[in-house]
Amino acid sequence: MKTTGSYPRVHVDAAPTTAVGQAGGVLLVETIRAAGLDRELSKALARWAKPLAIHDPGKILCDLAVSVALGGDCLSDLAEIRAEPGLYGQVASDPTVSRLIGLLGADADVAEKAISNARRTARRQVWRLAGEHAPDARISAADPLIIDVDATLVTAHSEKEEAAPTFKKGYGHHPLCAFIDHGAQGSGEAAVIMLRPGNAGSNTAADHQTVIRAALDQAGAGGRPGRKVLIRIDGAGSTHQTLAELVRRRVSYSVGFTLPADTPQLYATVPESVWIPAYNSDGEIRAGADVAEFTNLLDLTGWPAGMRVIVRRERPHPGAQLRFDNVDGYRLTAFATNATRGQLADLEVRHRRRARCEDRIRNAKDTGLVNLPLHGFGANRIWCQIVAIATDLIAWMGLLAHPESEARR
Repeated sequence: MKTTGSYPRVHVDAAPTTAVGQAGGVLLVETIRAAGLDRELSKALARWAKPLAIHDPGKILCDLAVSVALGGDCLSDLAEIRAEPGLYGQVASDPTVSRLIGLLGADADVAEKAISNARRTARRQVWRLAGEHAPDARISAADPLIIDVDATLVTAHSEKEEAAPTFKKGYGHHPLCAFIDHGAQGSGEAAVIMLRPGNAGSNTAADHQTVIRAALDQAGAGGRPGRKVLIRIDGAGSTHQTLAELVRRRVSYSVGFTLPADTPQLYATVPESVWIPAYNSDGEIRAGADVAEFTNLLDLTGWPAGMRVIVRRERPHPGAQLRFDNVDGYRLTAFATNATRGQLADLEVRHRRRARCEDRIRNAKDTGLVNLPLHGFGANRIWCQIVAIATDLIAWMGLLAHPESEARR
């Protein structure tokens, strides 16, 4: 083996008795090397490096991210990669790791910014290497880069700072996330995981504005990228302030919209001929589902100019729980968009593909987010950064190693 960067360079040995327990980790290490992530984190975290220290803070964070990507869910799971020095080089001890996370957590605002800057630079390198397969390759208003914003709940099983009762009657934290979508052919990159107290609101506009700004920065899209970037949010983003932020950024948007109380009366005024068939996610007509535009029927005073409201109606499937707001036997849902081109059914199915974000969150929970292992809120903010790095590594690994294979998913 030969050491280049922070990790050994591993070569294949054709001897008949060779065996490596962490062979899958080689791809993650090579992804770190290709992205230059270890070098960028080392530079970004230099201020937290102790004089004469053996272990570099950037290498420690990379090791933790690899550990999480391989299934770890706490700092001490680093022991699994510590057992393979031939693949991972020197790995810090548990006390050294704990001290570093404590230092970063005590200065979480600055540390988060430093880590985010390193991730942004590495992301730019990965997308450059990915070429035509990169998420931002040949993006346009008709085929934009998609960023999905959504929140999730993380249960706390012990007393942790900022853990609080949640709106679902649980107890824990309520992080707000943004994922850069790779489409149906791949996974997604966790651009932002913003840790919040458990009692944080689902539709807090200030938090959405912060996450949108940070996600655009991670995507290298600039502050006002125009319609070549699409932001998708569920109904939690349906606030005047969040829509105003999206307009200010000049992006395309597709945001869940809450219909008014007089929707049954409005629905009755819509001729049956106005409704057109909705599509499944694969673009085929979906039986029993239709879409129509309600923009001119609604009082949109105070909402952005040019905003359209598109409504989907669908018969609840057999056995589904009926709701009090069902209209004429249909379940109605709506979203707001500033798109001016495209058939209604195409715009609606594009919005519903936002459900991929739920898959990204589920993957993130399988990659360390299901449990915040530390007591301090600042330390758990750093843990969320480690989770984001781990999900990035998995997405980048597929993007670079096998971009046209179903294995990417």
